[in-house]
Amino acid sequence: MKKLLYSFLFLVLFSCSKDAEFNEDINSSEPIFLGEIEFIKSYGGSGTDTARSIISTNDGGFAILGFSNSTDGDISDKTNPVVDYWVLKLDALGDLQWSKTYGGSGEDIGQSIMQTSDGGYVLTGYAQSADGDGSNNEGFHDNWIIRLDSQGTILWEKSFGFSGHDHSYDIIQTDDGGLFFTGFLDITAAREDGYAEKGELLTRHGVGEFWGTKLDANGNVEWRKYFGGSNNDRSYGVVKSNDGGFVLAGFTESNDFDITINRGSYDFWIVKIDQNGGFIWEHAYGGSGIDRAYDIVNTHDGGYAITGQTISADLDVGKNNGESDIWMIKLNDEGELQWENSFGGSRFELAEELCLTADNGFMIIGNSKSTDGDAIENAGENDIWAIRTDANGQLEWQKSIGGTDLDYGFDVIENQDGSIMLVGETLSQDFPGVSNKGMTDAVLIKIK
Repeated sequence: MKKLLYSFLFLVLFSCSKDAEFNEDINSSEPIFLGEIEFIKSYGGSGTDTARSIISTNDGGFAILGFSNSTDGDISDKTNPVVDYWVLKLDALGDLQWSKTYGGSGEDIGQSIMQTSDGGYVLTGYAQSADGDGSNNEGFHDNWIIRLDSQGTILWEKSFGFSGHDHSYDIIQTDDGGLFFTGFLDITAAREDGYAEKGELLTRHGVGEFWGTKLDANGNVEWRKYFGGSNNDRSYGVVKSNDGGFVLAGFTESNDFDITINRGSYDFWIVKIDQNGGFIWEHAYGGSGIDRAYDIVNTHDGGYAITGQTISADLDVGKNNGESDIWMIKLNDEGELQWENSFGGSRFELAEELCLTADNGFMIIGNSKSTDGDAIENAGENDIWAIRTDANGQLEWQKSIGGTDLDYGFDVIENQDGSIMLVGETLSQDFPGVSNKGMTDAVLIKIK
């Protein structure tokens, strides 16, 4: 699962381990966060490999979902060099316990993993395959849900979609043991109810819509609903609300139908629905530029934090440091804006995910190209960028990690001992602490 101008901006470097590959020159005039990179590990083969989602598991280890087209290295169960879902099960030290891929002859892109109450796993993403592990595809990408046991064996898989591009990005387990996932529906290829092909009838909406689907424990559809307007609307994250409903976060380009206001171009768009998919409220936030939300988390006071990117510097956006900033907003339970803050330098920054920390602060993961403002170092191109804020969204520390090529951060979690796990991908041949295995590699970073 994401302000006010502040008086003091703490530009912080981690105090790293004594290994030469992590040593850095530190300007003594800068405040120092006394943290440590405990380890950096990479996984993959000679192809393109990425990590998009990480969870802690009930045995004290971790599970990662991404996708891969490698057929060697850490990927040993496939021979066809196409993109498949890819799950890595790790122990507490980040050592690989097992690695499995899921897919067919098409492009199958894993996005989010969760552990179920019985110790198994559920995967979501979007897929083209109707062979191999995939039993059905209605055209282009469909939402693809896979249920695994604790060892990664498929218990069931289901595909949901129509003849257009239908993507799923986030999934949660519901209180009744079922599942709820969200993404976007290509409404141009579906009926108004989101259940069947539209035939010759036009729908009341257009392009893409927020799409939420409720499944029972066996993957059968109980209901699904879509929300949006006549332009492009996409949902990327979902959390449960305190009253048993769901809150979806993403962005909207529309200013009609379900969207009551649009501040310009794309806005953060937050939608609350009840446990049966009934529409409760919606709010859009942003400026006159492009503002896109990619993740949402519950906060300790019953509200929500949302993060993504902004290129705006007006209306709801208090400041902009450069081309694109990380933007985080805090809402109350009714979706009303309580505070906002942006982070970045003169170049391009974007947030992918955030998590709530034990002290009610936030960790944000994304990428950065700047060497000024809040981002004081860059090894070249995009670096993985981690940000720590307090409970009011004020910057406490930040850290860039990368090599001379393209490196991206995609997910972050906090462990029970307060340490942080980051996952992403690296294309760099000189990414600190690891050797490149091929094209892009999945990367795991633990910060104490």
